[in-house]
Amino acid sequence: MVEFLDVIGPLTDPAAHGGDATDAFHLVIPSLPGFGFSDKPSGIGWGVERIAAAWITLMKRLGYRRYFAQGGDWGAAVSTAIGMIAPPECAGVHLNMPLVYPGREDYAQLTEAEQASLASMKFYRDSDSGYAKQQQTRPQTLGYGLTDSPAGQAAWIYEKFYAWTDNRGEPESALSRDAMLDNIMLYWLPGTAASSARLYWESLAFFKTQKLSLPVGVTIYPKEFSRPSRRWAEQHFAHIVHWSEVDRGGHFAAFEQPELFVTELRDCFRKMQPDSLGGGQRSCHPGAEGCHPAPGNCHPVPGNCHPAPENCHPGLDPGSSATHPLDCGSRPQ
Repeated sequence: MVEFLDVIGPLTDPAAHGGDATDAFHLVIPSLPGFGFSDKPSGIGWGVERIAAAWITLMKRLGYRRYFAQGGDWGAAVSTAIGMIAPPECAGVHLNMPLVYPGREDYAQLTEAEQASLASMKFYRDSDSGYAKQQQTRPQTLGYGLTDSPAGQAAWIYEKFYAWTDNRGEPESALSRDAMLDNIMLYWLPGTAASSARLYWESLAFFKTQKLSLPVGVTIYPKEFSRPSRRWAEQHFAHIVHWSEVDRGGHFAAFEQPELFVTELRDCFRKMQPDSLGGGQRSCHPGAEGCHPAPGNCHPVPGNCHPAPENCHPGLDPGSSATHPLDCGSRPQ
């Protein structure tokens, strides 16, 4: 949730931030189960697919008839799962870490950007993914240590701010120390080291190429460790309506570059309006009745947007028109 604090105002009240009132979203910003203020699961089974189904149920119970889902990291996984379920209320998804990976045939005639992306992915696998394997295989063991040591918990998260932000050698050049500490405290105070790590045990295998048929928007940030090309994505996403490769920012897109993040969501979801997509297609745009974008999962719903850490849903009041982003889990674990 902390990662989205600086985008809530501009998305929900753009006129107060120098924008157009018609770009207003409602935001629904749930924390993933086991994260932040959410309850800790008492049993197994709370993986990405179940969380996606829960968010779909949540949006129905809140009364939203149309919304978008948006996410990075775990938010990208949950938003992708929502897109795969394709409930009629979901007008499209926006991802800043699309779940697309090259197949063997894609290695022929690589562009310079694709070569750089492959090098980044290889570095992640070889030298930067130990945290994920630990959490996937022994989350409870790790949780005892992190829950017992505030210095250990802080280091576990702070190191990812160092490794994954677009910084100049220290994370404080990308994020304020207070902002990072706010994020870390939402692991320390509620004691979520083990419960958040268990999501890796449940669902790390979901991070593979997935296919989507509903409208998709993508923003690629230059310091994200997974940066697929549009050529790769077009083989798996049937309807890409927005593709943008921006010049700054890293893994924590909304946290690092809130203004750019807001602009990307607005540009993307405008293209999912009915008049942009053609009659009869699901779409959502700011001011559209019952529409909301949604992590970390962020579901923007025109008139409904919900980002959720790892699940963020922006959205409007039930029955009103707006867009909402949902962010599902972009926090490091």
